[in-house]
Amino acid sequence: MVRIGKINIKRLLIFFFSTLIYALCQMLFSIILMKEDLWNNFHIQLSAHYVVIFAMCIADYYLLKLLNTYLPYSKHIFLRIVADTAGITLICLVLLLLFNFLIYDVFHIPEAGLPPFLVKFAFAMSTNIPILLVFELIHYFQSEQKAIADSEKAKRKVLLFQHETLRSQINPHFLFNSLNVLSSLIYINQENANKFTKALSKTYRYVLSLTQQPLVTVADELSALDSYIFLMRMRFDNSFTFTLNKKSSAQLYKIIPLTLQLLIENAFKHNIATEQSLLHIIIHVDSDYITVENNVQPSHRDDKGGIGLKYITQQYKLYGQHVIVQQSEQMFIVKIPYIQP
Repeated sequence: MVRIGKINIKRLLIFFFSTLIYALCQMLFSIILMKEDLWNNFHIQLSAHYVVIFAMCIADYYLLKLLNTYLPYSKHIFLRIVADTAGITLICLVLLLLFNFLIYDVFHIPEAGLPPFLVKFAFAMSTNIPILLVFELIHYFQSEQKAIADSEKAKRKVLLFQHETLRSQINPHFLFNSLNVLSSLIYINQENANKFTKALSKTYRYVLSLTQQPLVTVADELSALDSYIFLMRMRFDNSFTFTLNKKSSAQLYKIIPLTLQLLIENAFKHNIATEQSLLHIIIHVDSDYITVENNVQPSHRDDKGGIGLKYITQQYKLYGQHVIVQQSEQMFIVKIPYIQP
């Protein structure tokens, strides 16, 4: 496809020849209607009709662009149809008055033998309506193609997120730490070792079950989070505190799977957690957001692995939701919106 700068030569040629053919058809229709000689000033008539068609196309294009911005069909179909009708009526009136001025006042062509104003207006409307309809159809098909492309892109991002999430949770580092803790518990406290094994199994089972679930309820996420928090308690001992404040009315709301687990994982990854410097993690489940907050104690680690807040934010954007991040010297706060309240 040949381009000069940002100009698409192929589209320009299609536009030129389609408008030329349409102008020729309108000219023939006008000659038949007015019972004129076809070859009498053929080039002048064709040029005049082409100028009119070209002007209508340009005016209709900007009308469509304006209406698609401020009054799309998705907002109000009836008002959009009324606006389309009013727009092409105004365009026809303005062009008709302009060309009448050029014909009678600039070129001084006599009015004798020319059709009256109402006939010209009716002919202009019958010419302009098909142009606008073609533009509307072109816009509709382009919108459909864009929607399909965006949908496929969104699906690919969802699949990528699920893959990265699964890989993050089954990475050797996480598994090694878990097994290391388990091996220690087996000799120290067999009861806790048994609980740890069940919690680890439940965590992995939950992760593996998410391949066909783009969304989960808050209740399911919190249930899986209990097992993950237990694993962290066994691993970090008394190095952190965890507080959960929840409203029962929000239990059936939907969020993206593993959102809370990944945020807590990030808190441990980017902050110091020791008995001398406790890491405080608090989750508030409210009617509008799930808020995850922790005190800031930078660990200055070089490990940048995992999904991270960036991927969570991108995932929620696919659903038209905005993740709010607030950071100060003392606190790091993330507010997660609900997908389907």
